[in-house]
Formats: sequence, C-alpha cells, structure tokens
Amino acid sequence: MCKINYNIIGDNMEDKILNILKSEDKAFDVTEIETLLGIDTVDGLKELLKELNRLENEYKIYRTKKEKYMLFDNSNLKVGKLLGTKKSYAFVDIEGDEDVFIKEDNLNGAIDGDQVIVEITSKKGIKLEGRIVKVVERKTKQFVGKVYYKNNKCLIDLDDKKVNVNIIVDQDKTLGAVSGHKVVVRLLDRINNTSYRGAIIKILGHIDDPGVDILSIAAKYDIYPEFPKEVIDELKNIPSEVKEDEYKNRTDLREEIIFTIDGDDTKDIDDAISIEKLSNGNYKLGVHIADVSYYVKENSPLDEEAYKRGTSVYLANTVIPMLPHELSNGICSLNPNVDRLAISCVMEIDSTGEVVGYDIFESVIRSRIQMTYKNVNSILEDNITPEGYEPYVDSLKMMSDLAHILRENKVKKGYIDFDIDEPKIITDDNGEAIDVKLRNRGVGENLIEDFMIAANETVARHITYMEYPFIYRVHGEPNEEKVNNFLNFVSILGHSVHKMKKITPKAMQELLNELKSVKEYDILSSLLLRSMQKAVYDKTNIGHFGLASKCYTHFTSPIRRYPDTTVHRLLRTYLFDKNVNMDTIKYWEQKLVPISLQTSERERASIECEREVDDMKMAEYMEKHIGEEFKGIISGVMSFGIFVELENKIEGLVRIDDLTDDYYTYDETTYSLIGNNNKRGYRLGDEVKVVVKAASKINHTIDFLIKR
Repeated sequence: MCKINYNIIGDNMEDKILNILKSEDKAFDVTEIETLLGIDTVDGLKELLKELNRLENEYKIYRTKKEKYMLFDNSNLKVGKLLGTKKSYAFVDIEGDEDVFIKEDNLNGAIDGDQVIVEITSKKGIKLEGRIVKVVERKTKQFVGKVYYKNNKCLIDLDDKKVNVNIIVDQDKTLGAVSGHKVVVRLLDRINNTSYRGAIIKILGHIDDPGVDILSIAAKYDIYPEFPKEVIDELKNIPSEVKEDEYKNRTDLREEIIFTIDGDDTKDIDDAISIEKLSNGNYKLGVHIADVSYYVKENSPLDEEAYKRGTSVYLANTVIPMLPHELSNGICSLNPNVDRLAISCVMEIDSTGEVVGYDIFESVIRSRIQMTYKNVNSILEDNITPEGYEPYVDSLKMMSDLAHILRENKVKKGYIDFDIDEPKIITDDNGEAIDVKLRNRGVGENLIEDFMIAANETVARHITYMEYPFIYRVHGEPNEEKVNNFLNFVSILGHSVHKMKKITPKAMQELLNELKSVKEYDILSSLLLRSMQKAVYDKTNIGHFGLASKCYTHFTSPIRRYPDTTVHRLLRTYLFDKNVNMDTIKYWEQKLVPISLQTSERERASIECEREVDDMKMAEYMEKHIGEEFKGIISGVMSFGIFVELENKIEGLVRIDDLTDDYYTYDETTYSLIGNNNKRGYRLGDEVKVVVKAASKINHTIDFLIKR
C-alpha cells in the first residue's frame, strides 16, 4: 500500500477519502479508511461514517456487498436516465458514454425517464449490456391510461407505451371507474419487476367522450382545466368591472385611440396598441398591457395556482388557461368598449427604428375595437377595408410603416427569422380534426410581434440600467459543435455556404439567407433551429441570441405567462411604489431563482404537450384519408425508413420494408437510402408522391407508401 500522509492531503474530509480510494485499484473497509486518516476518537468515526454516507448518496463512492468502499467511477456502475421503448427492453443513457442495453428481466422496476444506477454486466465491442441496480429518482409516479377489467381485476392500459409496467388497482381505489374510462393513476407499491399496485386519483372521462383525447395528453404533463376550490372561492372577491376609485391615481388614456389585434377566436386579450406621429417626425407608439398583477395578489391562491401552471396551454380547439376565465376572458382581458386597468409602455421611436425616449406607467384604457389579423391584413395587404374599420385605416397604415422600420432595424442587428410555417388543426364541434392547414402569418401578425418586441426590450433595458433583480428571457449562443455538424450536413447535401469565422446572430442570419433558394430550405431551417439552445427564463441577463438583443424580457402577456405577471409585479415594486430597500432587493434576488426554473420547466411541458396533441390530431385526420395520394418532401432519412412531410406539415413514415422495388441500405455519410440498382436512392429534400397506408390516432402514427 502507498505510504501517504492523508492527514495533510486535501482541504477537507471528502478530498482525503477520495484520495485514499484513488491510491489503489481496490476497495477499502471503514477500519482501513479510519486508520489511514488517523482517526482515533468516537466522534471522528461518527463524522467519517456520515461523510461516507453522503458521498455514497451523491454517487461519488460505491459500497460493495462486503461493506467496502471504492470510487464510483472505478466500479461497474453508472448513473443514467432510463429510455423506455415500445418493446419490452430499454436503454440507459449515460452522459459521455455508450447507451446500455437492458433486458426486460433486468429492469428492476425502473420506468421510462427514471434516473437509475446500472451495473455493466457485459461488453461486446462498444455494445454494453447491464442491469438496473437501483432507481435513484422516479420521473413520475402518475400515469394516464384506460381502465379495463380482467378476471374481476381493475387493470390500466397505459397511454405511454414506453412505460412497460402492469398496474393493478384494488377495488377500493378505483373511484368507481368502469371499462373505457380514461384515468390518472398513481403508483403505490411494487409487486414484482413489471407490476405495481396503483390508485386512480382522477377520472378524465370515457374514451369516446369529446375532448377526452386532449385531456388525456394534457394530464400526462400535469396540465388540468379545473381550478382548486380555494381559487374559485377567491374569484368571489374579484370585481367584474373597473371601479372609479381603482384608477384615480392612474394616467387616464380612455380618450385615446387604442385598439387590439388578435386571432378570430381570441378571448384572452393581453395587449392593446396606439400610435401617433410627433411634430419632430418620430413615432409615438403605445403598448398597453393588461394589469393582471393588480388582481392576482402575490402569494394568494390565484397566484400560487398561476405559478404552478406557469403558462396557458393551447391544444387544437382547447385552451387550458393559466388563470380562470373570470380573469383571463373577463376583468383582465382588454375587451372593447369597457374600462380596463393596464401598464403602458409608451415609446418615442425615430426613423431608424431606435427607441429615443419612453415612459412606463399605470394606466386605465378603453379599447375602441377588437380587430382581427384577418381584417387587418385585408386592409394592409389588399387595400380592402372591412365594415367598422374605416376610422382606423390611417392608424393601421402608420403602424405598418413603423413596423417595417422596426423590422429593418432588427434585421440589421442580426435578428434571425427562421420563417418556418406552422400547421393549424381545424376541428368540428366535437373536437374531431377535419382539416390541417398552414397558419397564415401576414403583415398584421408581424406588426404585433415587432411592437411587442420593442416594448419587451424597452422594459428590460430600463430595469437593467437600474441594476435591480429582474427576470429575463434569455437565449444563449449555439453550441459550436452542433453548428459545425449542421454545416457539414449542408455540404454533404451539395450546397456551398460561407464558413463562419464566429457564431453571431448576423452570421446565422446570413447562413439562412444563403439557403433561402434551396429546395430543402424549410427542412434545413428547422434543423438549424433545433441545433440552437432553447430560450429560457433567468435572473441573469445573457442576452437573446435569436433576437440579436442584448437585453430582453417578457412583459406583454401576463394573462397567459407567469414571467410576464412577475415582470409587472417588479415594475410596480420598483417604479410605481418605489420600494427599493435592501430587504426588497434581497427578497427578489432569492425568489426569482425558483420562478425562473419553474416557468421554464412548465413552458417546456406545454410545448411538448402541444406537439403531442398535434401529432394525435394529425393522425386522427389522416385516418379518414387512407389510400389517398399526396405530394410531399423527404424531411428525414433513417436506417428504418424515410419521413415525408406534406405541404400542410403533416409528417409520416415510409418504412424501409415497404420500399419493395429494390434492396436499400442506409448511407450515414450522405443521410440517404441507397438501392442496389437505384444508386441515388432517397435523399433529404427529394420531392415524392405518397399514398396513406395507415394512420393511428391511438399511437399518433402515420404510415406512407411511395407512389410510383
């Protein structure tokens, strides 16, 4: 054994223990470690055992069955995330290492998404196989599924087929659910490796009931339409109209020409706008945002529920709001011809699109008209004025001019417009998908986006200048390796683009412009977007890469986003109430950390939920079009087949087994399927005709055949 004075190596006991375990490729028992550390008191031994237990819980060391300790990294154990499959086996994803294959018999009760400890049991080349030793952290204990009975036992057919467990519900824990009910079930105790006892905690409805399909997916992401009793009770104290004494200390803007522009079916209206031309030639743009934080008091039941939800979720024909309808569609919504409380950001903008002056204040407004994008676009794109819009044509044209100036300024700074079309699912009265179209994004939509970005930047800059704690919308720089992989991919496809000396918003913008003319542009812009980091909320400002903005926040949608409500709360604290003492600063320094983490997590959940609902509804729509022919473009090539995207963004899979005209193999260097005879094969961006072979609303899948 190496003779080392462990008492003087390392700054603390953790360092000393780890140094001992690194010294030799063997395991040490407690007595050996105690001796090497020179511990000779009972208190010292207690401290050692406490430290060993902590290091074991943090997976820095491993305790063998013989009660000996070794470095975790030197063991056959790894920590990773279990990736379930629709088959009976799974994989463990280990950061920086190969995935580990896990047979069904070796899952040890682990479920898709769990953080686990896996023991490597065999290694064949680079292929690793193992068994789950322990579930470190369960991803979730609640699942959604359909009730069925077999041999008088209540069983659950789980929606998520990657969760390969059987759930048995005792009769006293069924809530009276019958066969065909969709339910939320909580896992209780484990019966064996693949079976659990469970308890039904919520009945969503019968599988054939309208809307239950969407509610089932929402429940998977812990998104529910019902509000708790204490929130409903609080609504009794919320007024249905604005009283005069509520705005006597606010700036009265009710005589100004202020209006809203939203979608045809929008009921939760966050933002209103106004404009005028100043004598110096500059524009005076007003962005007036619903004062939600006036009604949603901090730490009230309403506030706590809004924090828990984080965001409103828009699912096909269904909206699951962050706030109850009495607020989101009522007193907070900037409905026309009624008084509403707002927080206004009024900006003076010059001819180059720079904000040269501004004011942020509490106001009371009265919107003149609830405009729609469709009607605004009719005026600004086709010069056709719908009935009732005549008094506002000049204001709209002035707004269009300003929006054009703002957009040019953003583009000049490096604003990245991925210009990706999005699908819109059309449903009937029962919620069934009857059409899928591309969302129209016209001048009106861009105008509102440009104005909201200007207000968000202005508010963020103001608080940043004051150096008070704040919540920002941040978007980090892309990973260099991912961008280089994308550039290599573009080169493999045969397209020549300039090399990036430095990854900047301007360089990314120029890259997209170079690719605009290629047939695969839509696919490539989507791939480039995926290579970038996700925008999140954070109390530390690192800027917003995609917007080429040094300072950005979300101020303009407090009805449907909790960070915006928080921004309003901070504006009231700092600007209107002028409460900036040290206790206040310290309070928000601490509170903004969990708010940022929670709202970022709930935003991710809502996005994933929306995508899953879209996939389900698209499959439902295509179930009615089996055997029909469509034009599409190859959007992905894998070893098992090719993905084809239709003009309306519906995507389906052509399985390699269904390519029967030749024998195809996957060429990973060119991301293509090459045939023995058809040497060109199938490549990304190829235009093809397909026939719908199959579609499954239950499995969210669509299968195509190539039409020859």
